[in-house]
Amino acid sequence: MVLLLLYLNASATHRGDDEESDEDARAPRVPRGSKHKQQRERNAHRTPRPHPDPDAFFTTPRAFNGSLRVHNPLFPLTDESYSAYAVMLVALIVFSAGIVGNLALMCIVWHNYYLKSTWNCALASLAFWDFTVLFFCLPVVIFNELTKRRLMGDLSCRVVPYVEVTSLGVTTFTLCALSIDRFHAVTSVQPRPQQVESCQSILAKLSVIWVGSLVLAAPELLMWCMEQEVSPRTGLPVDSCGQQPSVTLPETLYSLVLTYHQARMWWTFGCFFCLPLLFTGACQLLTRHVADENAKSIRPSSSLSSASSSPKKKQRRERQLTRTVVALASVYAVCSLPENVWNFVLAYSGVEVGVATRALLALIGQFLLFVRAGATPILLLCICRSLGQAFMDCCCCCCDECLPDPSSSTTSSSSSTNATAVSSSLSSPVSVQEEKLKIVSGTSPAVFFDKVKDGPAELIIGTPC
Repeated sequence: MVLLLLYLNASATHRGDDEESDEDARAPRVPRGSKHKQQRERNAHRTPRPHPDPDAFFTTPRAFNGSLRVHNPLFPLTDESYSAYAVMLVALIVFSAGIVGNLALMCIVWHNYYLKSTWNCALASLAFWDFTVLFFCLPVVIFNELTKRRLMGDLSCRVVPYVEVTSLGVTTFTLCALSIDRFHAVTSVQPRPQQVESCQSILAKLSVIWVGSLVLAAPELLMWCMEQEVSPRTGLPVDSCGQQPSVTLPETLYSLVLTYHQARMWWTFGCFFCLPLLFTGACQLLTRHVADENAKSIRPSSSLSSASSSPKKKQRRERQLTRTVVALASVYAVCSLPENVWNFVLAYSGVEVGVATRALLALIGQFLLFVRAGATPILLLCICRSLGQAFMDCCCCCCDECLPDPSSSTTSSSSSTNATAVSSSLSSPVSVQEEKLKIVSGTSPAVFFDKVKDGPAELIIGTPC
């Protein structure tokens, strides 16, 4: 028995020596007597410590109750997934068309020297705010609709409505400004050729539109707040934005925001829907009446056929610009009317609707706003001849198939330019000036500028931006 115990003790000692030798073989070799080996020997006899609790480093305990998870309607595939894919497809089409169209319109006006008029800069300003709405607001709204969570939390609940209402204000004041410009152009007694305006003059006119829109939309920043609740079906948190002024505001400011909240429906309907449409319609009626009176007062003359060509060209240009204003107002009315209609129906008809129905109507209203922001630049590029021609020229320059042969085009353009310059120098100085504009800009001057007749060259050159 004693011999058996001695044998077992010797075997255990031999096994321990083998394990230590294996650990020494696996460990990196260090010089004898070094501090690393001594430290390793001391650590081998210590009991391992338990892993530290991450919550011990924070003053507030962290509770992982599922609030970090989001709802994914795309996978697994259910009945809800089809509507989610449809929403994503429509949003992608509107986003792509709107971003490309608004960027194209802004770049055309910025890079074309002869398109920098107040009219075109107002359209570029409208395109900038439409681009802002599509680029910043559309992804936040779609993410909230799909995942039921809000990007950037309470900040997005305040900023997104503020940007959307500011865009409505910019569109409203732009339509009013364009209508006034058309009425002034038709009713002016002595029309003068328009020049390329300076940056200071254009910025001064656009600042009135921008500052007014930003100030009128300021209460939106103080009226919205984020509300969070747990869905009884999925058990996940659901974020939503509600119109509830904060009680922490000063008393005077709180009363103003509360008054705006109570009158918001009528304010939006009167300022952002009725004002631009009624103003545009009244200006169009007065402009047409004055144009008809001027046409009746002018007696037709058969002997002055060459002189009657310029009034006809001017009338054709004025009709084109008038169609542009009417088209912008029509698109704005079609996209804004449904939201105003169901707001009044829900407020005064006494119809009780659920929270899901109200959320669906709010989503449709925002989608109509996004559709208007995406369709406006495409409409302008199709109606305005100068903007559409500049866009096509830009596309043809970027496409190798549209570029002509360099050798033939150079010889033909030089010969035609020389011949045209010689013939025009003998005919009139006006055609020489127009030919210089064509050579400098690469295209004909914009249709927004009248031809200079017996005027100095400074009227066309203008001040560079």
